[in-house]
Amino acid sequence: MARAIHKLSAKGIEKLKTPGWHGDGGGLWLRIFPGGGGRRWVFAWQRDKKRREMGLGSATDTSLAKAREKAEAARKLLADGIDPLEQRGADVEAEVARIAEEEQAEIGKPAFGEFADTYIDTHEEGWKNAKHRQQWRNTIKTHAKLLLPKPVDEITTDDVVAVLQPIWRSTPETASRLRGRIENILDAAKAAKHIASPWENPARWRGTLNHLLPRRRKKSQVRHHPAMPYKDLPDFFARLRQRPATAARALEFTILHATRTSETLKMKWKEIDWDEKIWTIPAERMKMGFEHRVPLTGRGFEILQLQARSSNCDPDGYVFQGQKRGMPLSQMSMTMVLRRMKLGHYTVHGMRSSFRDYMGDMTGHPESIVEMALAHQVGDETERAYRRGDAFLKRRVLMSDWERYVLAMPKAKKARPARAARDETRLAA
Repeated sequence: MARAIHKLSAKGIEKLKTPGWHGDGGGLWLRIFPGGGGRRWVFAWQRDKKRREMGLGSATDTSLAKAREKAEAARKLLADGIDPLEQRGADVEAEVARIAEEEQAEIGKPAFGEFADTYIDTHEEGWKNAKHRQQWRNTIKTHAKLLLPKPVDEITTDDVVAVLQPIWRSTPETASRLRGRIENILDAAKAAKHIASPWENPARWRGTLNHLLPRRRKKSQVRHHPAMPYKDLPDFFARLRQRPATAARALEFTILHATRTSETLKMKWKEIDWDEKIWTIPAERMKMGFEHRVPLTGRGFEILQLQARSSNCDPDGYVFQGQKRGMPLSQMSMTMVLRRMKLGHYTVHGMRSSFRDYMGDMTGHPESIVEMALAHQVGDETERAYRRGDAFLKRRVLMSDWERYVLAMPKAKKARPARAARDETRLAA
């Protein structure tokens, strides 16, 4: 990366108020969040044709000169073929290991609770979302209290059984996850040389706990999200389009693209390619953890244009804004639309099942393409490794077929109220 040509000044950034990204050159950016959300330095670069970002600290605590020093250090790493984010992770792990060694030398073996905190602090950056990170801490502190004060090398199988037994039948999912987390933490303690050999993990299932705890019963029935029969969708969609609320437009958009609720509600303007009519959902917002490109339908593109007329289209702003500034519509907003239409017995997520049923019953589209449109993983790990593309052009045809069906005129079309017709004309103007 070439040496930076600086564009910002210390006095100039104090006067900057406009939300967005303000470049200093050489990959260094000052990011100002809307609604008084703060100002942060960010270093950005390209790797394998994908944008990578690394925070350099708050602009309140980090001066322009210090941010430039950090950016220069990152550029040197890139010049040596080293990814700055990966190097930062390695440095953090090395520092955690160093501190652990020092503490061990001073106070002996760490207690399970203390080492669990260290383990979570070290690994949580790589975990999928904040909820997952919180669940790790909560399950350990709530259900593994007996283990917290015990040195990691003194925990026995009896200790683990005593923790798991009270919840093994009442909340089997939580118990199973807790067992796995205890096993991982103890394995890490062994790797950090807090536990001497020979040693077998007392939380291991196969060969240990499977002889002491009853096998979990298989679920007798999978609970599905209530789905609207696809034959009813055209009539429902015609009624939905008459509703003027933003939540109704979000529900339209969600059904047309067979997406999940959170994927639509947290959609940002920067994710839209207006020229190619593509919506790219970043990996961190996807259930499966990989980037997903969505071909925008004709009506979906119209909805985005309508939303843009009442928005400043800040790249980091939400397409479907909620009442609170800088926040998206609530998770319940689209569900409430269904309830107001006297269809609360169906769910928003169930619309994906309606899409899947229609494609399977009424079209000849390959199942693998339908599954890819739903952002499901297709095939085993080996098959996915050989499938480099995402069948985007085939999925565009598939989504176009779905749109034609959903927008088809109901068989018994009722006269539309004059007011609804005027509202639709006004929105389309």
